[in-house]
Amino acid sequence: MWSVCWLPVLTQLLLLRFLVAQPVSPIRVFVVPHSHMDVGWIYTVQESLRAYAANVYTTVVEQLMLQKQRRFIAVEQEYFRLWWDGIASYRQKRQVRHLLATRRLEFVIGGQVMHDETVAHFDDQILQLTEGHGFLYETFGIRPRFSWQIDSFGASATTPTLFALAGFHAHVISRIDYALKDTMQNSQGLQFVWRGSPTLSAQQEIFTHVLDQYNYCSEGFNWDGTAVFPNSPPDRVFHPKSVPITWNNINYYVSLLVDNVKERATWFRTPHLLWPWGCDKQFFNASLQFSNMDPLLDFINSNSSKLGISVEYATLADYFEAVQAHNASWRVHTHGDFLPYSSDPFQAWTGFYASRSGLKALARRASALLYAGESMFTRYMWPAPHQHLDPAWALKQLQRLRWAVSEVQHHDAITGTQSPKVRDMHEENLSSGMQGVQELMASIVRDRTPAHSDQEPVGHSAVVYNPLAWTVTTIVTLTVGFSRVSVTDESGQQVAAQIQESKKTQSAYDLHVLTTIPGLSYRYYSIRSTEGTQEETNQLGASLARTSNFGRKKKTPARPRDRHLIHVENDCYTVFLDRDTNLLHSIWERGSNRTVQVTQEFMEYHANADLKYGFVSDNFVFMPIDSAKSPWNSVGMQIVAGKLMTEIRQYFYRKVGDRNHTYAIYSRLAHVPLAQGAELLCRRIEQEYRVGPLELNREAILRTSTSLHNKQVLHSDNNGYQMQRRVFQKYSSNGIARNYYPMAQSAFIEDGRSRLVLLSKQAHGVSSQENGQVEVMLHRRLWNNFDWALDYDLTLNDTSTVYPVLWLLLGPQSLTTRLRQRCGLALQRAPVVLLRELNESAQIFPGSQRQQEAVTLPPSLHLQILSIPGWNYSSNHTEHLQDLQKRHRGKAKADLRRVLLRLHHLYEEGEDPVLSQPVRVNLQAVLQGLGSVGAVEERSLTGTWDGNTLHRWSWRTQEPPHHRGSSRSHSTPLQGTKVTIYPKEIRTFFIHFRSHESLADSVAPGRPQESQKKEDDPEHGKAWRDGG
Repeated sequence: MWSVCWLPVLTQLLLLRFLVAQPVSPIRVFVVPHSHMDVGWIYTVQESLRAYAANVYTTVVEQLMLQKQRRFIAVEQEYFRLWWDGIASYRQKRQVRHLLATRRLEFVIGGQVMHDETVAHFDDQILQLTEGHGFLYETFGIRPRFSWQIDSFGASATTPTLFALAGFHAHVISRIDYALKDTMQNSQGLQFVWRGSPTLSAQQEIFTHVLDQYNYCSEGFNWDGTAVFPNSPPDRVFHPKSVPITWNNINYYVSLLVDNVKERATWFRTPHLLWPWGCDKQFFNASLQFSNMDPLLDFINSNSSKLGISVEYATLADYFEAVQAHNASWRVHTHGDFLPYSSDPFQAWTGFYASRSGLKALARRASALLYAGESMFTRYMWPAPHQHLDPAWALKQLQRLRWAVSEVQHHDAITGTQSPKVRDMHEENLSSGMQGVQELMASIVRDRTPAHSDQEPVGHSAVVYNPLAWTVTTIVTLTVGFSRVSVTDESGQQVAAQIQESKKTQSAYDLHVLTTIPGLSYRYYSIRSTEGTQEETNQLGASLARTSNFGRKKKTPARPRDRHLIHVENDCYTVFLDRDTNLLHSIWERGSNRTVQVTQEFMEYHANADLKYGFVSDNFVFMPIDSAKSPWNSVGMQIVAGKLMTEIRQYFYRKVGDRNHTYAIYSRLAHVPLAQGAELLCRRIEQEYRVGPLELNREAILRTSTSLHNKQVLHSDNNGYQMQRRVFQKYSSNGIARNYYPMAQSAFIEDGRSRLVLLSKQAHGVSSQENGQVEVMLHRRLWNNFDWALDYDLTLNDTSTVYPVLWLLLGPQSLTTRLRQRCGLALQRAPVVLLRELNESAQIFPGSQRQQEAVTLPPSLHLQILSIPGWNYSSNHTEHLQDLQKRHRGKAKADLRRVLLRLHHLYEEGEDPVLSQPVRVNLQAVLQGLGSVGAVEERSLTGTWDGNTLHRWSWRTQEPPHHRGSSRSHSTPLQGTKVTIYPKEIRTFFIHFRSHESLADSVAPGRPQESQKKEDDPEHGKAWRDGG
């Protein structure tokens, strides 16, 4: 520590700058130390852990223990969990517990990662929050109360609702449109009460703080240097970013901080200022950080009355407690989000909505598989598990995929903004996790239908599992190696099926099977090669589809003339195709008896590659040179018509003479009568696209042009939870990119008579650039000569071919409103098909499969999750804290008896006269197929709070106090096993079934527990404090 004998003289010299009149009460500055640690961006998780992230926790814990006034906030859990489980010593773990108990270390957000808010689905956002919160509560008995969403590229209106449901008091964001932030700063509007949901409104509002123009970094106050990759220096000596504080430069640092504080204080309404201290990859040498900042804060505080400010290390809890105690009245921000995000007029961060389309698709497939695997395992364990599957192994498979799906929700992961090696890391983790869960599901099926391997296979056995809590009628598609097929169900009856040449694999066939499956139930099918087709045997089964080929048509200028139209129809639509162009022409919709002009074509935006000639598109930013251009010159078409479905195949060629197509549209209409309960199947036009490989610096879109007069008004979703109205904005520059929005799951355009809905299997960018148009960005391939991008391999030179999927709904507003949510879930949570070889001894005979009773919810309710988390904490908070002390050195076991259930009301208030009504359900009746419900507990969103004891701060607003939200997370309390779910509510429960002997003992968890080193523990036995 340097000498302070010079301070009196230096103080007099420095204070000459501050002889102006100061306010009576100085500005109270809350210096919040933090480190922004991306869970994969440029470097992989393991590279970052070795280079700096482990050192952050090691050195921060050490330094907090040295001085009681020091503070630190920890954000993402992934690095902390890796440090805790694999690096931290027993002594360091004791110190962490002590720092949490004394409120010197605070966990904020508490999720596995700082998730993306634009293209991530809210189901997956909840998952990653639940994963992080479960670890924190199980390990420490703490529950985060504040968010720190300071690097997500825009702010969704779904996030404040989720954080309120999780029990947060306040929400911190940063990246919003540059012009809007400037306006909010000048009007002291950076703090407000946000009501993110138009239906839940004040019930789930949250106080929101927008970081000012300085964002989350504190330039000039970082002394620990720059992290060195791939490994930190052996001597831990780094070159400092800022010059260390000495008696020669103290006045510079005081002036820098005081001037910055006084500028920022004018942007806020209270005398309390949140001053983030840190930045990316900071505090890996916390000793240098604190040893320089400590004397600076001491000097300022010793002259507080003259300088006009006081400074203190703080957590977010410290800051927001002071703001809340100020008792000001706050502006209310209702419903709208802060999207898209632009950092300046030519930097619209809308390109990442479609960056790395393949990774986005894989992440959604992994999420869907995890969703199915969770409920399948829960159904396996209750009412009584079979004896052939090790529950500990099964839980480990689910935990691995939970980790991978949570990890990829990071704001530099699902967004596609990472380097190729980080993309590879995510793909490897997802694929490995999926393989484990697929093995688990196959094991469950084998346990239910044991096979015999001593005979030659005679075909395939297919088990189809429906993970939704409704009866689903759909068509599942399998690839087989023979064209003559017989398909029978578990009763030995022939089922409706169709066989046709595969559109992707030569010498293979696509087998389409019509299936109806009750909620959370199975269907079993035997698939055998036969000697003849069904037409020859006159049996119901795999009919052979017939293919009609249409020659290629060159692109010609549109001119009015009589069209040569052909049509494909089912009970809901007639689709007309223009024989002169091989393009879609129009769709007649039965519900409204209206024909809507609909054409579809692929277009490409061209991007600049050279900074000398202007701005560029990159992983993050969309900056087209001009309007989109048509990249194709001819279109070929096939119509594959069958009894079960008809498929229209359109192939787009860049050049007339090309042998291979770059783009394709595969459209399917099902021929299933509405009377058979197949409304969702009949009323959707399923489309799959083939896109790529793209030429360099191209951004590919599908443009759908219609006769709907939407006046460039688009509706797109916030994370699949709710819709936002998007009015086309006229900008003086970059108007195309700044009118793009994320589509996590759905979008629509409409006029007074009809609505066209797009449902997506993965995230995309979407826009309505002209009246009657909606365009979806499907794929991007970019390279530029920006040195920074080249140095870190962030050029998005994506040469892959991708296969996105959209479903189209067309009809009156009332009809599409009723169908949109359920149809979207049918796409996102499609039945899972498990195939294995079939031999004579493993035939499925009539009555051989005893089905568990189905789980069925009313049509407006969705089973958001049914799982066995494996957490080992008591539901009673006091008991859990006592248990933590008792097993401080013990090894906990996973609890397989507790079931996590989460229900979601799909509809907004007033959206539908029937489906928007509150729904009362008896959980005992719904879950009777799993056993007898012994008890039901209502919990917070992530399960860590008892719903009856969760209380959040109330904030005064500038609006009348009518319909102010209570501290409860729901409208009416649970009554035994009966609950009423109101529109848009998400309700979380612990279900306790009446136990059976096989679950009397729990199993050891997959995650390591603390080692049992025999060290003195001076803090052992002290009272535990909850983070709230």
